[in-house]
Amino acid sequence: MTKYFVGVDIGSLTVKVVLINDGLEILGQLKTRAGYSGKDVATRLKEQLLAESCLTPQRISATVATGYGRVTFPADREVSEITCQAKGISHLFPSSRTIIDIGGQDSKVIKLLPNGRVGDFTMNDKCAAGTGRFLEVMASALEVEWPEIGELVSSSKNPTKISSFCTVFAESEIISQVSAGALKSDILAGVCDSVASRVASMTRRTGLEKDIVFTGGVALNRGVVNALTKQLGYPLLVFQEPVITAALGAALLAREIHKSSI
Repeated sequence: MTKYFVGVDIGSLTVKVVLINDGLEILGQLKTRAGYSGKDVATRLKEQLLAESCLTPQRISATVATGYGRVTFPADREVSEITCQAKGISHLFPSSRTIIDIGGQDSKVIKLLPNGRVGDFTMNDKCAAGTGRFLEVMASALEVEWPEIGELVSSSKNPTKISSFCTVFAESEIISQVSAGALKSDILAGVCDSVASRVASMTRRTGLEKDIVFTGGVALNRGVVNALTKQLGYPLLVFQEPVITAALGAALLAREIHKSSI
């Protein structure tokens, strides 16, 4: 009988749930904003995913939870996001040696060993600089929706300079640039360059080694992808659904945990 496994990633801003089978196929995935209770959202998404796949909860052999809210979710095991990202990315990109993960509230650089395990990592979780939240605040100040950022940045001819890493001061800089007549596209290009600069510095400290995979919600922003590619000097690999890679890793670990317990 086919066995099924679930990975749940309760992030600071987004909840992701992934369903796989014992053949390592991704059978379904759902994601949405975390809201007030990430646990409740994750529970609802898991129930919805099982219903869409015509599965009962009893058919799930194991579940692993990861992310900020992992300890709140009833799972067979809670595993750190670093470990889950390494598992998910090494499965999708076996040649990967460096993971750049920019999420809503933090950014991480993970160095992978040839066996796919974590060799080292650097994490920025003390301030919003270099995170998705930083980008959201700057876009809001410019009255730009998130999906518009990449397209606007691509039309920039003269990116501005954002000198401050502090979100509050950077927002003040942007307001001053708007008052001075700078174009939204140029300001946003400067914002993307600022994020890329912060993360590129973290990457070099951790140890830059190809292949480099860019994951997390910010990996969907073409402006940051292009800026980071330019600053690092290497192409970046991006999965088609970069938001779910940690949840995928959690599901893969659920499968391993189940196999080891048999």
